Amino acid sequence: MKNAFHHAVIRFIFFGNYFYGICAVALSIEASLQQLYPLNDWLYYLLVFCATILYYTKAYITEVTVETTNKRTNWYIQFRKWVFISQIMLTVIVATGGGYLAYRYWHHLLQQPLSSWLLIFIFPVTALLYYGFNHHKFGRFSLRNSGWLKPFVIGFAWAGLVTVYPLLFSCMERGVDFQPTLVGAWFFIKNFMFITVLCIMFDIKDYAVDYNRQLKTFVVNAGLRKTIFYIIIPLCVVGLASFILFALALRFHPMKIVINIIPFVTLIWVAWSMHQRKSILYYLFIIDGLMLVKALCGSLAMLLFR
Repeated sequence: MKNAFHHAVIRFIFFGNYFYGICAVALSIEASLQQLYPLNDWLYYLLVFCATILYYTKAYITEVTVETTNKRTNWYIQFRKWVFISQIMLTVIVATGGGYLAYRYWHHLLQQPLSSWLLIFIFPVTALLYYGFNHHKFGRFSLRNSGWLKPFVIGFAWAGLVTVYPLLFSCMERGVDFQPTLVGAWFFIKNFMFITVLCIMFDIKDYAVDYNRQLKTFVVNAGLRKTIFYIIIPLCVVGLASFILFALALRFHPMKIVINIIPFVTLIWVAWSMHQRKSILYYLFIIDGLMLVKALCGSLAMLLFR
């Protein structure tokens, strides 16, 4: 009975996308610490948490209709009523909280330069175009139908949410203009590529489905082994090397470098193990869990060795 309860809780957290919300908040805190910005108001993190769950759950409640061999899909069918109520509650929180923050800081928001407004809109627009639209006049369009582009779209949207938005909101709170920096751009690229690699790894889970749909993901085009050894691991090594050069150039504390290397090494280790088929909870817990590992390591390094 106890094991069954624990398993149900784990499925609730991961299948219900609550873990994504936790990762989004943790990465947002890491970005603020690493770029030496003050942490945001607690309401901001609540909105990030709720909006992330709301976004990821949308695809399942609109597309899931019949039971399959996919455990996650079947979970949504089993708890369809709860998920629907949860989406309503999350929508209310996001709308109410977002409206309150807009009302509270509207004068600071209007003072932001055009470049900041571009950053405010480009990431949610990209995220919405990932799901796309189906219009009788304009036809059907979705960025996720481009297999090779899909992981980069997700990585770009995530990097904006967790790297740029915390800084933009902090500037809006304090009534100052957001000034992009070279260091900030590097952190954006680092998060962008890290999450993109995770998405490529996650596509391995969907290989059979994507192959039948003729969706040309990296793993469908190149095969499992080549995707791991010619795409994923080389990207990880390049990311690790670029971080070390960046850290040395900025004269990071040696222990700060060591702690920040952990996510890259773990990423390479997980990629190496991907040649064997895993369960869906493995992909959700281990692969997506690397986002949390990265956030915790980055935050810890900044708090201990600023």
